[in-house]
Amino acid sequence: MTAHLHRPWVRRARRIGFALFLVAVTFLLVRAAQKIAWHEVWAALRAMDAATLAKAIALTAASFTLYTGFDLAARHYAEHHVPTPRVMAISFIAYAFSLNIGAVVGGAGFRFRMYGREGVPIGRIARVVVFCVATNWVGYLPLAGTLFASGAVVPPPDLALGGFATGAGLRVVGVVMLAAALAYLIACRVTHGRVFHLRGQHFRFPTLRLALLQIAMAATNWTLMGAIVACFLPRTGDAMVLGTLLIAAIITALAHIPAGLGVVETVFIAMLGPTTPAPQLIAALLAFRACYFLAPLLVASLTFVLLELRGRPARAAPLR
Repeated sequence: MTAHLHRPWVRRARRIGFALFLVAVTFLLVRAAQKIAWHEVWAALRAMDAATLAKAIALTAASFTLYTGFDLAARHYAEHHVPTPRVMAISFIAYAFSLNIGAVVGGAGFRFRMYGREGVPIGRIARVVVFCVATNWVGYLPLAGTLFASGAVVPPPDLALGGFATGAGLRVVGVVMLAAALAYLIACRVTHGRVFHLRGQHFRFPTLRLALLQIAMAATNWTLMGAIVACFLPRTGDAMVLGTLLIAAIITALAHIPAGLGVVETVFIAMLGPTTPAPQLIAALLAFRACYFLAPLLVASLTFVLLELRGRPARAAPLR
C-alpha cells in the first residue's frame, strides 16, 4: 500500500529530475556554442584528410560487424534457428536504429518486428533483446573499470562534482565496476542451469564461456568506438578519448536521450576542453556522428526496406 501511494511521487520526481537535466544540458550547450568559432569548426572538418576518413569508416565497419556477434551469441542463448546471414542483418539494423532513435524503439522494437517475421516466439525474442543489452553493458564494466581504476582518465581539476568527477572518485567507481563484472562471472559460473523467476518472467544466466565471450565482444566494440573518435583527435590521447566516450555513454543511457545529442558534446567539452580547442572537439564529434551514426542508419534503412519487401510473410508468434 505504501509503495503504491508513493509511486506517483517517484514518477513525478523522475520527470522533474529529467527536465532539470535537460535544462542544464541545454544551458551548457548554448553557453558553449556562443564561445565556439564555427568557422574554425568547418575549417577543421575540411582539413580532415582522406586517410583519416578511410580509417574511421573501416573501424566503423569492423564495429558493426563485431556487434552482429551479439545476436549470433544470443541465438545460442535463446535457442532459435534463424540463419546466420539473416541474424547478422537484423542485428545490424537494430544497432543502427538503436544508436539513432533509442534502445526501446530501435534495438528492441526492430528485433521484435524482424525476428517475429522469422517465426521466432516472442519469449525467445525477449531473451535475445535482454542478452544483447546485457552484453553491451557487461563488456562496458571491465573496460571502463580498468581505465578508471588505473588512473588513465583524469578529469579537469574544476570538474569536481560530488567527489566522483575527480581522479580519486573515478578510481573508486572503476573498482566498483570491476567488482560488478567479476560478480557477474561468478553468478554465471555458480548458477549455470538454474532458472530464475521475476514478475512472471523467467531467465537464466549464460554459461561462463558465453559470459566471457560477451565481455570480449562488447569491450572490443567499445574500444573500436573510442578509436574512431581518436582518429579525429590524434593529439588528445586514446585513453582519455575512450574514457570520455565511456562517461558520455553512461550519462546518455541514464538520460534516455537518443544518440546522446548534446550530452556527448557537453561531456567531451567538459573533459577535454582544457587541453583541446573546442572547434576541434566539435569537428571530431560531427565527423564521428557522420561515420558511426548517420552512414550506418542510411544503410540500415535501405536494408530494412529490402528485407520487408523480400521477407517471408508475417506469422503470429506464440506468447512464450
